[in-house]
Amino acid sequence: MKAAFLALSLLGQPAIPISDRVPIFDVEALCRDVSADDKASGLALAQDAGECVRDETIAQQQLSSTWLTVPNPARDSCEGEAAAAGIQSYVDLLTCLQMAGWVNPAATPATPLRGASKRRNAKN
Repeated sequence: MKAAFLALSLLGQPAIPISDRVPIFDVEALCRDVSADDKASGLALAQDAGECVRDETIAQQQLSSTWLTVPNPARDSCEGEAAAAGIQSYVDLLTCLQMAGWVNPAATPATPLRGASKRRNAKN
């Protein structure tokens, strides 16, 4: 009986500890919502959902290549910031880690990523 409980408990454990992988955000749904909100608000520079997904995917790929080089406290702090207010954005997560000095900003594309970032409509 104990062996059965042990086996069941091990089945529920991820193969990689949660903090050792980039968090999983549903960017497609988020980008659809953000794009609709931008358009409903009448923003002149409302971002298309496809562009948002592209930006979020680029940010996720950059995070994947550097995630394990960032110390846990920095990852946890930036992950909390990136998920604040219910908006889970890889662009925000990447920006936070860049500002903290853990990810090289030179590796980012020439065009700034907007994605679903809470700061996507801020003036540069």
